[in-house]
Amino acid sequence: MTSFERWSLWITTTLVILTGAALFGVKYLMTPSEPWAVINHPIQPWLLKAHIIVSPFMIFAVGMITLRHIWFHYRSGLARGRHTGIATALVTVPMILTGYFIQVMTSMGWIRAMAIAHIVLGTVYALGLSAHQIAIQRPQPRDIRHEPPRPHRLRGRSVAARAGRADPPTVPR
Repeated sequence: MTSFERWSLWITTTLVILTGAALFGVKYLMTPSEPWAVINHPIQPWLLKAHIIVSPFMIFAVGMITLRHIWFHYRSGLARGRHTGIATALVTVPMILTGYFIQVMTSMGWIRAMAIAHIVLGTVYALGLSAHQIAIQRPQPRDIRHEPPRPHRLRGRSVAARAGRADPPTVPR
């Protein structure tokens, strides 16, 4: 993953999480000042608009890393961060779809169901991406599929030298 892709993903994801969390707080945790108010706080429509505007940029950032990061590491069997990466990738599409369905549904029952699903999936996505970042930064054993093997030494000579091949130069560690 290039640094542009990494920064694009993290900046857009952070903005989506912040606007979504703020919208959740304003919409579900605050009470309106008047009993017949349509919104709970004057900033609520702005948070909704910001969340809807920033979300396609996050979707684009996820799309940028899909082939060269997600699919490549999945196919190659890279062990580091595999479980958190797969979990995060699996909730991404349903999270995006429920976000769109909230906007196009007309039945209040379906809108409520999609909103609950979107909030749960968004939370799992945010936690999964954070756990993935922690998992890939943690030192782990060498993954034999992605690192060349170190030359083995037996009684002062490498396996290659015992087989009649020349010893590669040694580098002090």
